[in-house]
Amino acid sequence: MTNNDCHTHNRVDGMPPVADKPFGIRVSTPPTDPFNKLVGGDWYRDHWFANERERDLAFDEMRKRHGFYRIGDNPSQILAKISRADIS
Repeated sequence: MTNNDCHTHNRVDGMPPVADKPFGIRVSTPPTDPFNKLVGGDWYRDHWFANERERDLAFDEMRKRHGFYRIGDNPSQILAKISRADIS
């Protein structure tokens, strides 16, 4: 990629491999969420971090109600702190 890429924040060059990031956040949805009709009821996404502090800061940020939600909209995500040792 060149330095004039439009979305450099999406680059992964030079980032440590996921295996080097032992602390994570698992995002899933409640069983009643309509999103499950698209992705299946067992869907989840793991986000990995190099240390607990990074993970905890990201966790707190993910729990916030962001300004792009419309009045009355509430996210129905389930956030859980995990570690590689817990899921291995």
